[in-house]
Amino acid sequence: MRHAAEDLLRELAPQVLGALVRRYGVFDTCEDAVQEALLAAALQWPENGVPDNPRSWLVTVASRKLVDQVRADSARRRREDALASATPQAALLGHAADAVPDADRDDSLALLFLCCHPALSPAGRIALTLRAVGGLTTAQIAAAFLVPEATMAQRVSRAKQTVKASGTSLAVPEGADLAERSAEVRHVLYLVFNEGYTSTGGADLTAPELSTEAVRLTRMLHRLTPDDTETAGLLALMLLTEARRPARTTPTGEPVPLAEQDRGRWDRRLVAEGVDLISRTLPRGRVGPYQLQAAVAAVHDEAGDAGATDWPQILALYDLLERFGPNPVVTLNRAVAVAMVHGPAAGLDLLAALEGDKRMARHHRLHATRAHLLELLGEHGAAAASYREAARRTTSAPERRHLTARAHRLEAPA
Repeated sequence: MRHAAEDLLRELAPQVLGALVRRYGVFDTCEDAVQEALLAAALQWPENGVPDNPRSWLVTVASRKLVDQVRADSARRRREDALASATPQAALLGHAADAVPDADRDDSLALLFLCCHPALSPAGRIALTLRAVGGLTTAQIAAAFLVPEATMAQRVSRAKQTVKASGTSLAVPEGADLAERSAEVRHVLYLVFNEGYTSTGGADLTAPELSTEAVRLTRMLHRLTPDDTETAGLLALMLLTEARRPARTTPTGEPVPLAEQDRGRWDRRLVAEGVDLISRTLPRGRVGPYQLQAAVAAVHDEAGDAGATDWPQILALYDLLERFGPNPVVTLNRAVAVAMVHGPAAGLDLLAALEGDKRMARHHRLHATRAHLLELLGEHGAAAASYREAARRTTSAPERRHLTARAHRLEAPA
């Protein structure tokens, strides 16, 4: 019952906040009120049962919390007057919380765009999206990103103040602005998923709650914008990648390379859903980077074992990806595909070009990939040295243990 209530609250959180922001127009205060209402529901619903109309219950309780907040602060007297004149008394008093007709529009999409406002820093966008749209508490977000709760609270507070100062209304952008802002929203969801799938630091390789939330929010975005092919591609990419989670770590938490994973443990339901989605999306003709990455993931997931992987097709997809502009991560992945098609030496030649890219030159993945290709060439000494260099550079404890173990294995006597 408790888990079902938590899932429902996460689903309703953006709808309730959108309703309040549209009604009252004060994002920061509305967001605080919604958080209080969500907390009240989390405490009451598991014990008393979910109301017949849970969305209206939350809207009503949050509205009352909002008015209480305004009344408690004498410095906000003018705002109280404005709220009082804009809100019918019947909306605040005299009826059960779940008796309000559920007529408010769903502003979840508009809220996503508001939380991914261009004036916000990437960290601010992520924090605000997870709190306002995802319904996660500040403590949950802080734990997932391995920062103190006070630090995350400051990040959320700054983001809310920035949105307030921007004067942006709750609305979905139009025209050319829609395409640009949609890309920002997708990028935030992509970053959240990646951090959940492979954490950048800490004792654990993954933070499953972040990946799960990213998938849920991307499903919502896809449901609200079904004709957006890149959103469909992003969702397919997440599903096809998330399907491998059960097999990507050892019992002690170290990563298992894709080629060595037990594919029988992959979530075939997610694989089938992801393959079906990208198969229906690609023929529509508006191909973008997320769709191509999803297509690469589909080729991997459809192979019965590592030896059956269609590497020429993957290389062709990476060739297309590079046409969207220079991207060192794409080049790194393409080098692996080149190595699998044309030999490890050809892949190493491509890696050499990345050493001059400041974004990748010091990244542990460059050294780990070089180590893998050197190992394929049989140059075990050089491969071990590269594995150890990669281990020194990673901030992930599980990855460090894995890379060090690889180096040790190559250095050990036959």
